[in-house]
Amino acid sequence: MKQVPIVSHPAYEAVLPDGHRFPMRKYGRLAEVVAEKGLASNGFARPGEASSELIALAHDRAYVDQVFACSVPHEIERRIGLPVSESVVRRARTSAAGTLLVARLALQHGLAGSTAGGSHHGQRETGAGFCVFNDVAIAAKALRAEGAIQHALIVDLDVHQGDGTADCLRDEPDLFTFSMHAEKNYPVRKIPSDLDIGLPDSMEDDAYLEALRAHLPRLLDAIKPDLVFFNAGVDPHRDDKLGRLCLSDEGLRQRDDYVIEQARSRQIPLVAVIGGGYSADIEALARRHAIVFEAMAAWGEKE
Repeated sequence: MKQVPIVSHPAYEAVLPDGHRFPMRKYGRLAEVVAEKGLASNGFARPGEASSELIALAHDRAYVDQVFACSVPHEIERRIGLPVSESVVRRARTSAAGTLLVARLALQHGLAGSTAGGSHHGQRETGAGFCVFNDVAIAAKALRAEGAIQHALIVDLDVHQGDGTADCLRDEPDLFTFSMHAEKNYPVRKIPSDLDIGLPDSMEDDAYLEALRAHLPRLLDAIKPDLVFFNAGVDPHRDDKLGRLCLSDEGLRQRDDYVIEQARSRQIPLVAVIGGGYSADIEALARRHAIVFEAMAAWGEKE
């Protein structure tokens, strides 16, 4: 059995004030669930912390410096929805480094995943929506700058539109952004991706998968990316408190299987990040996030 590399770090779970509405505990519990399921029998790959120079590939340097100093303006901190503390900044830096590391592993092994990442509301000059730095945009720009990739496709299936990724990569035609999301959900003001597919509220499994099938194969064939970044957000789930769609666990599993199969059947490396998922039931949420790692492991057995 071929082990799919998985990147994780204890710093992915930052310290938040008691009662904070963001389900931060899901990151630590996800790593535990992945280990319990035997999906990381070789252990986790551990990232370091991204430097300001690396992060500034996708973000305005003044904003990066403010975050590193834990001195962002109150309005930006309010938009982020998290306290910009030392623990949260370490999490953002480690998550960004983790997505770059896991992308390198995907290029080597065909598939790889991180138990964090997908902070797709992070824009060039500001964080927003629980996202401090846009890890996928940083990794894509870093790999392209060093010549490791020429073309990438970002497949963003978080329930929220990937406005920050669109903003960070707006001058990068070779780094294609595709977002399929609940049209009436956050953010109210969308920043256009290269392709946005807005879905109606309450869409269920079959219709969702039909919409995905209508677009993903043609994008892969047209772009011929060197790497696919897959934001496997589980907030399209019917029980998600911030989603407006109605996918089941099985619908998420079919979605993840399909994205992986479409990339790997074309011999395109794929890196998965976990994106959004919001529930007070951390156990159910962590197991939902584990679906994409199970899907990668199942494909890894075939390769």
